[in-house]
Amino acid sequence: MKKTFLTILAMLMVSSSAFAFPFFKRNVSTELQTVPTFAAESQAENKVWVGTFELVWNVLMDEIVNGPVNFVGGNPELADELNKQAFKADMISENSYYTAHGTMTPELKNTIDTALKEKFNETSDLLKNMDWNSGKYLVYAMLKKDFEFINAFDELKKEKFGSNKTKVQYFGIDKNSKAPLRDNVSVLFYNSDKDFAVKLYTKGNDKIILYRTDDNKSFDRLYNDVLAKSEDYKGEKMFTKKDKFKVPNLKFKTNHEYSELAGKTIENTDFTIDAALQSIDFSMNNKGVELKSEAALIMKMSMPLPVVEDPRNFYFDDTFVLFLIEKDNPYFALRVKDAASLNLNNK
Repeated sequence: MKKTFLTILAMLMVSSSAFAFPFFKRNVSTELQTVPTFAAESQAENKVWVGTFELVWNVLMDEIVNGPVNFVGGNPELADELNKQAFKADMISENSYYTAHGTMTPELKNTIDTALKEKFNETSDLLKNMDWNSGKYLVYAMLKKDFEFINAFDELKKEKFGSNKTKVQYFGIDKNSKAPLRDNVSVLFYNSDKDFAVKLYTKGNDKIILYRTDDNKSFDRLYNDVLAKSEDYKGEKMFTKKDKFKVPNLKFKTNHEYSELAGKTIENTDFTIDAALQSIDFSMNNKGVELKSEAALIMKMSMPLPVVEDPRNFYFDDTFVLFLIEKDNPYFALRVKDAASLNLNNK
């Protein structure tokens, strides 16, 4: 009897070890918090959202569980939010994302690698170190966006951002900029030098909204503020020759593990979540934007467990929010409180 008890105890210790250590050794951008949904509340000063993990969750709901994901013993708040499917694949173009799911085998890895190469000319950073002979089940997504502004903005001098004394590189439009650069920008509103927003145009369907504000709400509430203020604004919406604009270069990578989902068994299935992962690689400079984001759910099989007339300066040199939009709703959002801490290329 004692021997049997020790054997069971040893098995439990081995099985729980999958959740005892984080998948990512460290977050590359330690000053940046990833939030899981557009409506997620967070008081982090620098935070980011992209819809990639929701793409993975939608595949889990629509193609595997065939309904909302409910866990044995009850759902964490995150699962209930994800079940709302507030972000769906039809909010972006099909050529912007890729999803796959299946048992983790070398054949599945080859299928994903080939598809990413053909569709994006990309490789996966998230999947390269995984055990492809584990027999676990994978749900995977990549969201990829590369686009250029209509005209490359001017590179401006380095200046400080907010209260941080470290200088960062800016781009934009100043008094010496050529007139065609103004075609890149339209004004959404300008209520004061601390409350304004602009839209930046690109060579494709993507657009960037920049919103200068100190508010630290959820991204959906911030975006609704932009829409409401834009609707109410009766001033000049053309970017005039008197207006100026600047925003810092940004370049960062960040990884996040949704640990609150690990170890949860999905009701009416044999799936237990081993790891829930997301990575984001983002850069923006005077030429345009590059975004690569991956997400993965790794699950193991298990038995269900019990229970303007005057000049206006559109200077994004203090806290601001950035949204990327292709159709009607954002697919990426970023709040920047400290640009220097997020910029990998800041020298």
